[in-house]
Amino acid sequence: MPGASFFLNHPDPFTRHTARWYARGAFLMDNGDGVRFYGVENRALVPLTEEDGLHVSRRLKRDLKHFEPRVDTAFEDVVRGCRGRLPGSPPRDGEWISDELSAIYEHLHATGLSHSFEVWQDGQLAGGVLGIALGGIFFAESKFHRVTNASKAALIYLTRHLQKQGFTVLDAQIQNSHIATLGVYEITSEEFEPLSQEALKLDVTF
Repeated sequence: MPGASFFLNHPDPFTRHTARWYARGAFLMDNGDGVRFYGVENRALVPLTEEDGLHVSRRLKRDLKHFEPRVDTAFEDVVRGCRGRLPGSPPRDGEWISDELSAIYEHLHATGLSHSFEVWQDGQLAGGVLGIALGGIFFAESKFHRVTNASKAALIYLTRHLQKQGFTVLDAQIQNSHIATLGVYEITSEEFEPLSQEALKLDVTF
């Protein structure tokens, strides 16, 4: 996958436009009035290692061996799962991934900006994370599960994958009680800006 500069100057206008907004700390969402770019005062970051604060419970460590991680093998199904529309995935309270945004993610996947990180069990998609990779940052847009602990397993395997590939930032964007159990922490947008700018300089492959 090309580095951030490729996407920041991408020949496809929408891909280029999106990459530039993400590089500034914005992200896509549809709150019912169309797809827009949003920003938040605090960013939720996922530590990439246990030494940095990632918390993996003993039960979750046992569960990990029952999942097989894969990259970009079921992108459309991951989007459907994140929308609560894949059989077995829990319904969502509100659908910020609208039909329009779903089509946008598929377009960005075709141009190489958006990705799916999946965990599989017994040949079936068990859960996954939908996100955007830009430079050394992975922006985790949404996640889902069809099997207990599958979304957490996907995040843990994702941290390992990102560290191996040379990424330095896993941005979960907005904190919640579910991901907080993994050691996810918040920093201010002012603290996030220099961290993200350094990560964007990295030429790494997802």
